[in-house]
Amino acid sequence: MIRIAILFFLLAGPAAAERCAVLLHGLARTEASLLVMQEALEMDGWRVVRPGYPSTKAPIEELMKIIPRAVATCGTERVDFVTHSMGGIMLRVWAAEKGDPRIGRVVMLGPPNQGSEVVDQFDDLASFEWINGPAGAQMGTGPDSLPRSLPPVPFEVGIIAGNQSLNPVFSAILPGADDGKVSVRATGVQGMKDHLVLPVTHTFMMNSALVLAQTVEFLEHGKFDKDKTWFDAVIERFGCEDGNCIWNQNAER
Repeated sequence: MIRIAILFFLLAGPAAAERCAVLLHGLARTEASLLVMQEALEMDGWRVVRPGYPSTKAPIEELMKIIPRAVATCGTERVDFVTHSMGGIMLRVWAAEKGDPRIGRVVMLGPPNQGSEVVDQFDDLASFEWINGPAGAQMGTGPDSLPRSLPPVPFEVGIIAGNQSLNPVFSAILPGADDGKVSVRATGVQGMKDHLVLPVTHTFMMNSALVLAQTVEFLEHGKFDKDKTWFDAVIERFGCEDGNCIWNQNAER
């Protein structure tokens, strides 16, 4: 009986020190957009809570009410977060207004921490509000915009910005390098611990093997591995050791 208990303990070791992460999707997206991220984190030992919310139907102050419920679902003393786009602003608003000592490390993907000039340009159009809702209208860059009214981040955060775009119209509006929705320089925020720019787009960055690997890297170590290559990340995701894996090095990325 003792041997069985010991064997169970060894097999269940990672669960005993359970880590939980809450994933917050972006504007006009659903929780399905972070499914690959969930799978990557679960492979590395996290339990994941991936809530959905009507991102285009309410302002940030209403949408952020999903966060304490997700944290409660984790039920752990510490909760890590991975956010995409506006999800990062939701977390910042909640942390500023409510706070929670359980917030652990946070990785923000393409967050409009300084707002987006795209909102400035198009927020007067009825079609823009119809598509993006009241929360989208809060993402401008003016001095009274929601992102710029927030205090420095009170938690340990690493930010991944993209510099590839699928939207030349928006990129013509955005200053400098951008991901098609948010400029690289707008992703930064006072108090951040690390910042990384990768060749990914705003829409699909959360599915990039390199983004997945760097997200895990920051959540585990509190910093990004800036020497890690795309190929390194893919090898890690396939769990290859000593070259014992099937991989076509000529495969298209």
